[in-house]
Amino acid sequence: MHFQALQLSLDFLILIFFYILQCLKYFYANTLRMHLPEEWNPGINFSTKTLLRAAIIFYGFRITFQNIAAVGIPGIFASTMIVTFTFIIGYIVGTKILKLDRDTTILTSAGSSICGAAAVLATEPVVKAEPYKSAIAVATVVIFGTTAMFLYPIAYKSGILHLLPNEMGIYIGSTIHEVAHVVGAGSAISPEVAKEAVIVKMIRVMLISPFLIILGIFLAKTAKNKIKNEKTKIAIPWFAVWFIIVAGFNSLNLLPLKIVDTVNTLDTFALTMAMTALGMETNINKFKGVGLKPIYLAGILFIWLIVGGYFITKISINL
Repeated sequence: MHFQALQLSLDFLILIFFYILQCLKYFYANTLRMHLPEEWNPGINFSTKTLLRAAIIFYGFRITFQNIAAVGIPGIFASTMIVTFTFIIGYIVGTKILKLDRDTTILTSAGSSICGAAAVLATEPVVKAEPYKSAIAVATVVIFGTTAMFLYPIAYKSGILHLLPNEMGIYIGSTIHEVAHVVGAGSAISPEVAKEAVIVKMIRVMLISPFLIILGIFLAKTAKNKIKNEKTKIAIPWFAVWFIIVAGFNSLNLLPLKIVDTVNTLDTFALTMAMTALGMETNINKFKGVGLKPIYLAGILFIWLIVGGYFITKISINL
């Protein structure tokens, strides 16, 4: 119990540090970026590309196949349905109704449907989006993920949500954005709910690999060819495949727990570096053409996650 409390505190500290870093990097990008020495640019490019992909691969050490088996069919069903429908709804609403550009729509929808900032970072290389679009998507995760972290426990304890503890764990894990948000919301209710929620959340994280592969195929198929009958090359995000391989290796429990914890700590640092580097390339002037549409899209998806996620959770329990 002491170790669990310590781990929850560490997750909150990382979350708070991440939010502070978001503010600092945007300030830097719009004030001091022009004074950055040219010699630093290779390091920034390395962080936004190579380091980012490596961090996503080693994110697999946070997951085991045993975790997935522990929650059974209900957790797997709820996670899969939420990821699938949330992204499809986001893509249709963003591109067809809000007339938002494709890349921002995909990144924002990925952040809402899978695992927040990590999903945005993993999706960015596949769509080859500009860094500021990733920053916009991450900002929506921060806003609505934090809101959910406080809203869900209040709704549960006030009796608005008629869910049993294990059902609430599935509901939280399958609908809240970041892992840290899930930890915060679950632990505010009970340790049992937090444990169930984190496992279900890890299933959503694991779905990032098939999601990116399917997305790569979809983007290749829908691309407009400049030359008639030209074959479109399908770019497979191999780092997503390696993510699954690492998760499989982690499931074998071959490494001591201390080493795995160290790897996860270093991986969190690498993800932070990658996100910081992306933020350094984000100028506020680029936001002017986008406006509040990403916020509207993320808000619509947030409402869907609350309402649609509730009914999907109820359906999954009866499977």
